[in-house]
Amino acid sequence: MATAKTEAKILSTFLDLLSSHSYEEVSLPLIAEEAGVKLSDLRASFGSRLDLIEAFATQIDRAVLDDIDPDMSGQPARERLFDVLMTRLDHLTPHKQALRTLERAAACDPGLLLHLNRMALNSQNWMLAAAGIQISGVKGKLVTQGLAISFARVVRVWLDEADEGMPRTMARLDKELDGGEDWLGRLNKAEKMSKPFLRLARKVACRVSGRRRSTQEYGSEPKPDLGGEDLAPASA
Repeated sequence: MATAKTEAKILSTFLDLLSSHSYEEVSLPLIAEEAGVKLSDLRASFGSRLDLIEAFATQIDRAVLDDIDPDMSGQPARERLFDVLMTRLDHLTPHKQALRTLERAAACDPGLLLHLNRMALNSQNWMLAAAGIQISGVKGKLVTQGLAISFARVVRVWLDEADEGMPRTMARLDKELDGGEDWLGRLNKAEKMSKPFLRLARKVACRVSGRRRSTQEYGSEPKPDLGGEDLAPASA
């Protein structure tokens, strides 16, 4: 197994190559050659380029979580999330060109796009946790997916912005979070309206399930014994 130092070198080499090559050109043999490691060492740490991208996403997640501002704890949830996502962009800044390469590749490769979305969902779960926001169940999954899509839109603006103050990026993040709040409000309203129907559906399901169990345990009502002698015609 490669050491942590070797793994860090491999990941850094991968990101550097993405900054100067297309995603298709950045092959595993090229990564190993540029990192100065054997292919076997690369394989021991990363099974594919997707593993390298996931390692990068995890690295950024950890950097953001280590950089949580304790002074934001008393702020509204929206402000906390805004701060967390801007912190994420700060940590992504040194790898801006590599991210441009990945974005171009994903636009032409639906399979890669799906993998990146899966990674984004995991990362945004951690970003919500960093902001102290917890939403469980189906609604939580919808919120996480919505946040992943919104942040991807923000990243597109950020990739094209040269101003280090990021006014356009912050304006877009504000807009996305505003839209997210409106959408969550509608989702909460729909959830509230649907609760009586869900309760009724659960009651019906329980009754049907109870009837099925009763039938399985006790069977149907016994049929009368119709012996052969009773069916014989009366003698003349």
